[in-house]
Amino acid sequence: MGVDLRQVVAGILTITMFVMLGQMLHRDYFDSLQEKAQGDAQDIEFEGSKVSVKDGLVGTVEGSKGLWMEDYTDLTPCWPTLLSDDAVSSKGYVTFSLTNGPEYHISQITDAVMVAKHLGATLVLPDIRGSKPGDERNFEDIYDADKLIKSLENVVKVVKKLPEEVSLRNMAIVKVPTRVTEDYIKEHIDPIFKSKGNIRVASYFPSVNLRKSSQDGETDPVACLAMFGSLELQPEVNAVAESMVERLRTHSRKSGGRFIAVDLRIDILEKKNCHTTGVVGSKTCYNAQEIALFLRKLGFASDTTIYLTQPRWDSSLNILKDIFPKTFTKEAIMPASKRSKYLESVSSEYENVIDFYISSRSDVFVPAISSLFYANTVGKRIALGKPQVLVPAEISETSGLATDFISPYISKKNHLAYSCFC
Repeated sequence: MGVDLRQVVAGILTITMFVMLGQMLHRDYFDSLQEKAQGDAQDIEFEGSKVSVKDGLVGTVEGSKGLWMEDYTDLTPCWPTLLSDDAVSSKGYVTFSLTNGPEYHISQITDAVMVAKHLGATLVLPDIRGSKPGDERNFEDIYDADKLIKSLENVVKVVKKLPEEVSLRNMAIVKVPTRVTEDYIKEHIDPIFKSKGNIRVASYFPSVNLRKSSQDGETDPVACLAMFGSLELQPEVNAVAESMVERLRTHSRKSGGRFIAVDLRIDILEKKNCHTTGVVGSKTCYNAQEIALFLRKLGFASDTTIYLTQPRWDSSLNILKDIFPKTFTKEAIMPASKRSKYLESVSSEYENVIDFYISSRSDVFVPAISSLFYANTVGKRIALGKPQVLVPAEISETSGLATDFISPYISKKNHLAYSCFC
């Protein structure tokens, strides 16, 4: 039987097409033209099932599909019944400042409450200090003072201002390691407090991870309350942040209002040299291109809405927007009437707390940077019942399962928050 030349040519073209397609899928760069030609990717299945979480551990529920985890509501605070004693305060005062952003504020407020409680001292509301000299704000500019005072009323007495007769200049400055314990306070801080009468606490951070370990023992319920039940945004700032969350959800109608928040800040990436690839498994930060490829290979469609913590748009983010056109930074989704106050301020504190709020409440959180922001955002998400935190990695294949990249804080249930929620 004769060979049809046209069939031979067609066969060669078909083989060539599949080879080219395979090469395209393995590239480390997708341009916007290729994205438009390929169309929207279909959501991949989690092994044919829908992901759920039981007691904070990743599991599956048969019979449904999708990339998006469901929130869980089975964890509740462990501490309320343990905090029924009335607060007892001495004549002494404990003062402190909040610095470096909300991820540090949570630890600083916790340490100060622990110190004041176990000394029997009165806690003074802190001021808030930015990274630049002279960049100071009142606590009530950002956080809800009445909420904090009310939440701690059975633990420690809190006052808004230091009495005029007490001078800050005469206070002993005491440095404490974050996650300070009652034993440490008794041994190292109590003698100074008894000698001086008033102290100023400054937290330092030996580590930025919040893993619980067998050496930690049980977490002090006072620390749990301070960390997860005391610090909330004041109403106006809260309303601005919530309006931005709602704006992101309106962009996400095709995915049921779900969106991804990515902690990606160019200045930090440049300091950590994230433009180069290190040894597999050793990276602590990922750039925009790497995050785009990671999310795409997991199967997130090109119309997925993404929020970035980056303060303003930078040209290095263009590749992310090419692959995911609905990628936004703050200036694109903040109400126009609020931008002069919250975006054009000399201080970045407003922007930082808004980033933390949105990252804690997004449907998916992706930390492009390993930091205390990541650790405390995960803690807040555990408290809110939002377990989908995906830690980036270089996926060598053309696709991957999102369940393989759930943060160990959640998949191994080893975050400090799990000591505070039952």
